Amino acid sequence: MMPAMNASPTPSITASSYLMADCPARSRPWHFLALLLGSLAGAAVQVNQAQLWPVQWYEVLALIGLVLLLALWWTRRWFAKNCTICTPVFGALAAALLLFAVTGLRASHFTAQALNPVLEGRDIRVTGMVVAMPQPLEGGQRLRLAVESATLEGQAVRLPELMDLGWYHRPQHGSADADTVAPALVRPGERWQMTVRLKAPHGLRNPHGFDYELWAWEQGVQAVGDVRAGKKDTAPQRLAATYQYPVEQARQQVRDAIMAQLAANPADAASQRVAGVVAALVTGDQRAIERSDWDLFRTTGVSHLMSISGLHITLFAWLAAALIRLLWRRSTRLCLLLPAPSAALVGGALLAAAYALFSGWGIPAQRTISMLCAVALLRLWGLRWPWPHVWLLTCAAVVLPDPWALWQPGFWLSFVAVGILFASDPGAGVPDSPSVVGRFLSMLREQWVVTLALTPLGLLMFGQVSLVGFGANMLAIPWTTLVVTPLAFLGVVWAPLWQLAAMAVQAMVLLLEWFAAVPWAALWLPIAPLWAGMAAVAGGTLLALSWPWPVRLLGLPLMIPVFFWQPPRPAPGQFELLAVDVGQGTAVLVRTATRTLLYDAGPRTSAGSDAGSRVLVPLLRAQGERLDTLLLSHRDSDHTGGALAVLQAQPQAQLLGSVTEEADLQALRPVTPCVAGQRWRWDGVEFSILHPQPPEAAPATVGARKARSSTNAQSCVLRIVAPSGVAALLPGDIESAQEQFLLAQNAPLRADVLLLPHHGSKTSSSAAFLDAVQPRSAWAQSGYRNRFGHPAPEVLERLQERGIALVDSVRCGAAQWSSTQPGSVHCQRQLQARYWQHLPAGLSQQFSGDGHRVKALERYR
Repeated sequence: MMPAMNASPTPSITASSYLMADCPARSRPWHFLALLLGSLAGAAVQVNQAQLWPVQWYEVLALIGLVLLLALWWTRRWFAKNCTICTPVFGALAAALLLFAVTGLRASHFTAQALNPVLEGRDIRVTGMVVAMPQPLEGGQRLRLAVESATLEGQAVRLPELMDLGWYHRPQHGSADADTVAPALVRPGERWQMTVRLKAPHGLRNPHGFDYELWAWEQGVQAVGDVRAGKKDTAPQRLAATYQYPVEQARQQVRDAIMAQLAANPADAASQRVAGVVAALVTGDQRAIERSDWDLFRTTGVSHLMSISGLHITLFAWLAAALIRLLWRRSTRLCLLLPAPSAALVGGALLAAAYALFSGWGIPAQRTISMLCAVALLRLWGLRWPWPHVWLLTCAAVVLPDPWALWQPGFWLSFVAVGILFASDPGAGVPDSPSVVGRFLSMLREQWVVTLALTPLGLLMFGQVSLVGFGANMLAIPWTTLVVTPLAFLGVVWAPLWQLAAMAVQAMVLLLEWFAAVPWAALWLPIAPLWAGMAAVAGGTLLALSWPWPVRLLGLPLMIPVFFWQPPRPAPGQFELLAVDVGQGTAVLVRTATRTLLYDAGPRTSAGSDAGSRVLVPLLRAQGERLDTLLLSHRDSDHTGGALAVLQAQPQAQLLGSVTEEADLQALRPVTPCVAGQRWRWDGVEFSILHPQPPEAAPATVGARKARSSTNAQSCVLRIVAPSGVAALLPGDIESAQEQFLLAQNAPLRADVLLLPHHGSKTSSSAAFLDAVQPRSAWAQSGYRNRFGHPAPEVLERLQERGIALVDSVRCGAAQWSSTQPGSVHCQRQLQARYWQHLPAGLSQQFSGDGHRVKALERYR
């Protein structure tokens, strides 16, 4: 939101002063307020739908809403005399119906353009335009392509308008080529023809996890895939370089110039580090910022400063408006043509829009510009509304064009912050004193109020609060906005200034590292349920209001639940499983009354990305889990990829598994080898290792020696049994040879839940093994359209023949199971179903959310 253009030049953490600038009062828009509330309510209800209705239903509702609005308009005088309350009530209802229907129609139209499942995994020749600057990735780059035409085996096919493509300098999934064509230097505005292999955007679904499918929905991306650039593929071809997308071309030139100026030496890690921050501040490209730096920024509560957020755009608008007003006043002719305050208002908004466009026109930038335009029009019309009306107007300016913003944490953080500032001081942003001290005290108060009010909301959404965030922000906000960002932008005119910006960033990083080194710099708490979070937000708001202290202190009891919430745990003698959705890999969380074990840690996807940092560490923090043991079944990277991140975040956890040869893990934590015969009991629940056998006990045969050399053959097989006899079997990646060995040893294998060996590979889950285990459900942790074809059709047939229900992470997401209800499996994709989530074509037998087996659908091939 925009600060007051006519106020003294005081940088503020928000732009609330702009909304409360002096304007002549003309009306009290109560009827308009009803329309705003109805519109917001209609959009909010629609985006919470699990499935879309038929288009005809939305069309009928839209017609009803329009007719009701027109009827209210024609009968407004009669209602004014006979039923004053009727107009706002029926107006709100009509607006709710209309926005509900319009949002549903937009969603239905977008869904109709989705990628046809028949085209997934096929080599398609595509001609399209690069519409955004490429993002560098490990071993390649990611492109956003606007499709112009596409052919499959010589026949034209329809594809979604936008797709994200990875072009890697390594063998493609499923390719037998020893090498690939190195990615070319791609620029926005270029027209390319290339062979691609596509699939629908499919993200991971875990409790409190990131909704990738919603992100792709808001970006307008309905297909993702790889550029086929192997030696046997038709090489990608640049057809033309056009002048389209000039802003994106300029962004790429500036980003490349910054990296060349500051990170010319790849071996200089410090230069690479600051170059990424400077590039992010100028162009909005955040991928160059290292993960360790993001961790530092989050710990100190300043991560919002490292992205092109509403704060940056608002401050840019204020500075631009102040400069325009100063220059405009010097010309009598210009002032007669248009008053200086109005010129500053319009000019500041336009320049802010240009800045947002250059920074990539991201979703937060779009929201901020929508708010700026709404408030600018309000002021140009000379309307002075009460602050709740202005607040709701800015909210509607964001929600109406983008209803799905209601599912974004940033939306709620920004609007709650501004609302709190309004409620605590309706004159926020207008300093009591023009002195520097007065301005500083005003900014200090605003920062304190926002910190106090948003802490509960941050705990509700992220489970984290930075205890040093207040002090870090008080220093980092003015330093970043008044020193780093201006130097970074002026470097576009004179490149040596980027060196000064880099030095300023280094100084700030040193300061933040000092803050982060403070004991308990950041507090991680379990994410409380919605009722506790809302009560805490109300309590924080009450404390921030300018009311008598006896009233304000009533907010403290409301904040207690969110700070002391603990998720319920199993009763003694019971245990729970959570098969985490990590893609093509394994990670199963086992909980008893007081203890927690993690079986495997998911895959590593690249040098800077693994399931530990992306999924498991946030999940464990959100649920308040302290691991007692991390059990790594064997050395394969799809089982150990996230282990380092988990062990670093859980220093008390013991390490057990067949990973004694992993030097990096050994350096971090001593490894206890898992061996058949190991047993322990937690809270009445028995844990036992069934495999591998000790080396001296293994049969001395050629086949056995070959098996012992295989990492899969050395997988730790864990069986968990409750006193009631309910059991679960986690066998890692053992194959049929190890299954037969366990059968020959008469190992106790029966279990209610079976984690399919080797993700459901055809080399495992033999008929005899399934007959011995006799599971109610079999779980397959695998990635969507993975190159291995897991779970294999042969395994699915064996499961179906035996009436064993399949719980596939692709279609289920994270699967939750309790020994108290061994016949029920709860799927995250069903517990929080939304219509934008991807549902793969074809199902085998699954469990529904209440534990009942659903209809078996034909598996798509």
